[in-house]
Amino acid sequence: MMEPRHFRTLFISDVHLGSKAAKADFLLDFLRYHEADTIVLVGDIVDGWRLKRNWYWPQVCNDVVQKLLRTARKGTRVVYIPGNHDEFLRDFPGMHFGGIEVVERMMHDGADGKKYLILHGDEFDVVVRNARLLAYLGDWAYDTAIRINILLAAVRRRLGMPYWSFSAWAKLQVKHAVNFIGEFERVVAEEARKSGADGVICGHIHHAVIQDMDGIRYINTGDWVESCTAVAEHEDGTFELITWRRLASTVTALAAVEREEAELAPQAA
Repeated sequence: MMEPRHFRTLFISDVHLGSKAAKADFLLDFLRYHEADTIVLVGDIVDGWRLKRNWYWPQVCNDVVQKLLRTARKGTRVVYIPGNHDEFLRDFPGMHFGGIEVVERMMHDGADGKKYLILHGDEFDVVVRNARLLAYLGDWAYDTAIRINILLAAVRRRLGMPYWSFSAWAKLQVKHAVNFIGEFERVVAEEARKSGADGVICGHIHHAVIQDMDGIRYINTGDWVESCTAVAEHEDGTFELITWRRLASTVTALAAVEREEAELAPQAA
């Protein structure tokens, strides 16, 4: 059995719990093998938009929430920065829910002394900010692409072909057509500069990357809809982009949950 890796900080965003496309089982497995002193949830963890349209909340969504709550109770600092899909939490800045702290944005002090602005990033998405209806339509189109992706993936498996994401390809083509990703990264990096930070950590556009932009370290955590990525900060302040594409066996997963619950159970007097 693989031993858990421990980090100074873990950054996770765009899980979209409540969406049928969310790979909550992969995230749950990831959290069993990756621990940190601090976990920052960088928005769109819960997909309020989709839940309003059609309620979908399987047990694995509860499992992810319970895992995060148990992690907080065991001493890990868990910070939740709401995004546009879970914007209902923006009404509760400074509140704690089961040990999980809600903030609008935060400044992270890296182990190497550098400062990182952390935010979801939707405030810099012109479509979300200025045309909410258009944003909803884009969300619906992405859902449709995801459904096509599931069908194509099944066909490719039967033909013995490797996995290929139609939805990721289609989204990337559209984003490139309007030069969206590059512009988003530039604007977000500039916000970090204005804030006096050395870098920025965000989510929102489902495009994981760690890169330098004119002296600003730009870090995007990606998502748990397709890419299954997270960003980890090591004890020396270096960052690692992690892609998680494995699942523990059901028996191992259940045993891990039972072990955690036993550790947190009150001791007999």
